[in-house]
This record gives sequence, C-alpha cells and structure tokens, in this order.
Amino acid sequence: MDSQTQSGFSLIEVLIALTIIGIIASIAIPNHLASRRAANEASAQQSLRLLNSAEVTYRSTVGKGLYGTVSTLAHWNLVDGVLSSGSKNGYNFTTGDEPAASTTGFVMAAAPVVIGGVNATGTREFCIDQTGVLTKKAATSQTVATSCAGFTVVGN
Repeated sequence: MDSQTQSGFSLIEVLIALTIIGIIASIAIPNHLASRRAANEASAQQSLRLLNSAEVTYRSTVGKGLYGTVSTLAHWNLVDGVLSSGSKNGYNFTTGDEPAASTTGFVMAAAPVVIGGVNATGTREFCIDQTGVLTKKAATSQTVATSCAGFTVVGN
C-alpha cells in the first residue's frame, strides 16, 4: 500500500496570512506618506535657504549691489538646474525672471505641488526674503507667494 501525503496551506491559512499583511500595510502606508511629506517640506526649506545664500553671494560679488533673478543666479551657477527649473521634490519655487532685480530686497517662496489628499506633497508654504528669516504658513495655493506677508517664522 502506498500512502500519499499532501502538504501545503489550506485556504483558511492563506486568507489569515493575507489579512495580517493587509493590517500591517494599513498601518505602514500612512506613516510612509507622512514621512514623504515631511521630507519634501524639509527639502523646500533647505532649498529656500540655498536661494537666500545665492542672492547674498550674487549681490556681494557680480551683482554690483543688486539682488538677482533666479535665471541670473542659475546663469552664475549659484543654484542648480533642478531648483532653477521651478519644481523640486514636490514643491513649486520662485523661478525665471522673479524676483525682480532690486537693491533693497527679494522674495523667494515655495508651495506644494499637491496640497490635499493622500498624494499631498506638502501641507505648508514657505517664504524667505532679504532678512534671511525663513517663514511658513498653511498651504492654500500651488502658486508661489510674491510676499512673505502673513507667514510666521519657522520654529515658532
């Protein structure tokens, strides 16, 4: 007599395993998305600090006392091509012929590409001007600000 054994998982065991995987995924995915948003916001803040440094460098070297536009800063290799393109890591930035060249000031800003929902790339807008103070506010638009009015200091 030959005895045959069958081994493997029963349907119930497979369904239990899939249920456990689903529960773990439902916990992990929102945390991953929140981490991605936080990383995008940190990148936007650092990019604005870089733009501020580029403005100060430009003004004190080749700018002859004038702050420059983003295009000018890119031309002098003070900012990279990705940042000067106007979009980086889920944020839109001041770009092109903005801000207007001035001896007295400039405004650089960043706004999330997607504001609400699961795919939000950020929840706050950021702004920096000639004072060098980085400011924030709750995101209300995908268009970058042209003034830091209504923003509060980051960290407060």
